[in-house]
Parts: sequence; C-alpha cells; structure tokens
Amino acid sequence: QVKLEESGGGVVQVGGSLRLSCEASTSTYAMGWFRQAPGQERQFVAVISWSGGMTFYTDSVKGRFTISRDNAKNAVYLQMNDLTPEDTAVYYCATSDSVTLGGNHAEMREYESWGQGTQVTVSR
Repeated sequence: QVKLEESGGGVVQVGGSLRLSCEASTSTYAMGWFRQAPGQERQFVAVISWSGGMTFYTDSVKGRFTISRDNAKNAVYLQMNDLTPEDTAVYYCATSDSVTLGGNHAEMREYESWGQGTQVTVSR
C-alpha cells in the first residue's frame, strides 16, 4: 500500500487561499483529494492523471481550486483560492492505479491508498 503524507492545512479567513500538499511513497497513476465536513460523508474534490493531462473537479470548487502534481517528488497539490466556510473540512489525499478517470473517479472505493487527512478551516 502506498503511504501518503498530507500537509498545508490550517485556518484561513473567507476569501483566502491555502495550498495542500501530499507526498506519496511511490508513483501512482491517479492522485486525488477528497474532503469530509463534520457530520457529512467524505466527498470527492479533485483528481489528476499521472501525466497531468486529465483533471476533474467537483462542481463546487471549479474555478477556485487547482490540482497539480510533481512526479519527480511523487507529490500532488491542491491550490485552493477564494475559500468559503463551506470548504471547511478534513481534506484527504488518495491514490489509485485502477480508477477510470472520466468514469468512476468520484467513488471512494476506487482509491487504494489514503492519507491521514489535514484540517482546513475557513472562518468568517
């Protein structure tokens, strides 16, 4: 199983920005981010293919969040801009070697490895 370590979470005011990072112990095909707000199920945020040529986002973050990766570091990043209180959640990095990008990429069960999560809090 791939080991993942996230960083970059914190507290930010409405309209602010944060950049999350996740480093993997080895190279993987797809790297993505999910988030879980208090009392809610974990939900898909974004995913990127190995080449970076394919990216997908949940509708609520399109235009505000950007996912990118650095394969030399086995790392994936999530640049989050124009944050709102609705973005408050624990953000999890996840990787998959089998997910179908453009198909089932929003389904948790398609990801084999998960990080421990990093808290993002957006305050008013």
